Amino acid sequence: MFSFSDLFQWDRFITPTIIKTFYWLVIALICLFGLSGIFSGLAAMAISPFGGFLVLLSSIASVVVGIVFSRIVAELILIVFRINEHLGAIRDQGGGMR
Repeated sequence: MFSFSDLFQWDRFITPTIIKTFYWLVIALICLFGLSGIFSGLAAMAISPFGGFLVLLSSIASVVVGIVFSRIVAELILIVFRINEHLGAIRDQGGGMR
């Protein structure tokens, strides 16, 4: 975790520690919007069964795609920070060319 003093110092990044929290918030929002779409699709089935079924299927597909896409984005952000840490370790070992 990070302490309050880390917010005012630039020695370490706080993003890798809070990215998981943002990831779970995004997952919760995706699920809420997915449930909303599913209920809308079920309500639309009363008017047009085929149209409501399409809305239902697209809502389920959107939830799956949204979860996968948000995981990919979170991992890409973490990879960028991990690359930075590895490059810093290489620099500290004196492996850099001067």
